[in-house]
Amino acid sequence: MATAAKFPIDVAIHDLLMNSNQRLPAPAEAKGLTLPEPVFPQFPDRLKDPGPETPPEKRKWGPKDVYRYSRGWLLPYVRSRILPGEFHPITAYLFIEYKCNLDCWYCWAYDNKVKGMSEDVARRSIDWLHDNGCRVLALMGGEPLLRPDFVHKVVYYAAKKGFWVYIATNGRLLRPDVADRLGDAGASVFNFAMDSWDLKPSLPKAFVPAQKNLEHILRKQYVDRYLVFFNINICRNNTEDVRKLTEYAHDHRVATDYHINETPMLEQDDHFKHLYDNPTYIRPEDWREVDALIDWLIEKNRSGYQMVNSVQRLQEMSMSSGLDLREYGWNGDGTNGNDHQAKPLASMPGIVQDASGELRFAEWNCRAGQNNVIIRTDGTVAPCFPMYASTFDWGNIDHPKFDQSQLSSMKTTCQRHCFST
Repeated sequence: MATAAKFPIDVAIHDLLMNSNQRLPAPAEAKGLTLPEPVFPQFPDRLKDPGPETPPEKRKWGPKDVYRYSRGWLLPYVRSRILPGEFHPITAYLFIEYKCNLDCWYCWAYDNKVKGMSEDVARRSIDWLHDNGCRVLALMGGEPLLRPDFVHKVVYYAAKKGFWVYIATNGRLLRPDVADRLGDAGASVFNFAMDSWDLKPSLPKAFVPAQKNLEHILRKQYVDRYLVFFNINICRNNTEDVRKLTEYAHDHRVATDYHINETPMLEQDDHFKHLYDNPTYIRPEDWREVDALIDWLIEKNRSGYQMVNSVQRLQEMSMSSGLDLREYGWNGDGTNGNDHQAKPLASMPGIVQDASGELRFAEWNCRAGQNNVIIRTDGTVAPCFPMYASTFDWGNIDHPKFDQSQLSSMKTTCQRHCFST
């Protein structure tokens, strides 16, 4: 197998972000706060309702639902446009855990030695975000549901403060009783991550072992008023699985969200044991098959399948695997190498060719550290997912240090290689 690159960004920006000689960001100082005990059930009638056996033709939304989603997304966006200053978080990613119950071979976030977030850090993070106008909170991992009682408290507290709460999970631990508690507490979305239909080496996030849990929330979403969507990572060894999962989602009126499997943006430490000889990373000989899959997804999107990704974004994905593997070289005419379909890359949406002839993603006004922020398990902050492993000091929830000139300088290089969705 081909050896994956250690990192795709420029060496200079990588050295700045991973300079071990600089002082590491200080964790948030503990203040002994706790989260309130959730009231359960808040809605006993909902708890008794199993939900419809078959999904309704059209989902009904009332004034309360419209207000809930507007409060979460629209109002913070308007606020970010009219208030002075650059830091107006709309979406925040709270890393509850770095531990996980599964081992997906492409995942650089898997580290079972990292201690999970405390109630003190969680509560102060939510309060800090609330004070800065943020109302969308994504609970991330690892696997957030390793501690379901803790997540129940987080969802309950955040929902009471008006947050639209999104839970990313591989679904194995999302048992019906856990889902009912989180739905009752006010969860807005379950992002059900699945990469394969059944278990296979390197891709354990599979449909079959999580099917019963999934079928429960597909019914209960109409009772507890949350959404469900599938998050699917396109790898070299799951193209047929992606098609099968897409058809299942369409049949059950579930939206899908797709990603191209990328190597980590920054160099990883020894805990990332699957960096080399990895069967999930897309290689040049896979480009034709990946392009065919994405063309199929574009056709399904245009025919009415519910997808988070726009057609333009899917078109950009069609070329992203080649750009991430640029160490393999290009044909002299600006098309993909390795007997690919010879698409004119420079004419694809989001692709530019600089003066030296290098093909790359165009700058796309990345808002990391402005409208997006991540909070690590220890309360330190960073602008975005790929920068979780950075040792650069952006501060913590008590003393954030986002320097807009530093972020702008960083983004002139990193966003050329980043295909973050």
